[in-house]
Amino acid sequence: MGAFKPLLPFGDKTVVECCLDYLQQGGVETLVVVLGHRADEVREKLSERRVTFALNPDPNSEMGASIAAGIRVLPASSAATLIALVDHPAVPPAIVAMLIENWQGGSRLIVPTWNGRGGHPVLVDLSFKPELLNLDARGGLRSLFEAHRHDLNRLPVDSPFVARDMDTWDDYVALHQEVTGKPAPEPRRP
Repeated sequence: MGAFKPLLPFGDKTVVECCLDYLQQGGVETLVVVLGHRADEVREKLSERRVTFALNPDPNSEMGASIAAGIRVLPASSAATLIALVDHPAVPPAIVAMLIENWQGGSRLIVPTWNGRGGHPVLVDLSFKPELLNLDARGGLRSLFEAHRHDLNRLPVDSPFVARDMDTWDDYVALHQEVTGKPAPEPRRP
């Protein structure tokens, strides 16, 4: 993208703050932020928030390493986890509440879908904790879901934002405009 996604402005907050807000408003009790690249800047930005930090010492590693780092710092009493990506800042809190409700109803692996396309955040029952700590580097979460197809609940939701990420600057600009109704700020030049 050419920009540091977590700290990009998104409305009157940053992208990472928007993610934390929708998770908390949706009913997540413990918020864990996995840090890597520019960890000190993110930690400083979130210093006033009630979050737990985990560190992935190799920010260039596959996503499974970050998932494992986050899982390791969860309280022992945690029974499930939502895995949210920082480039999905517009997920409605109601979607998070729906995922939690489905888990409480017995679903163990839940992927929200929009028009058949899987998205984030995903909910994983921590009966799968050993597998989360040892995800296949190439297959990641997908390999976990494939290995446990009978447990997977692909849950249709009414928000396209579960499947809208920000991989490019154009993605960010379009999502910012759509969600906030305002143009994204121009990137800062060094």
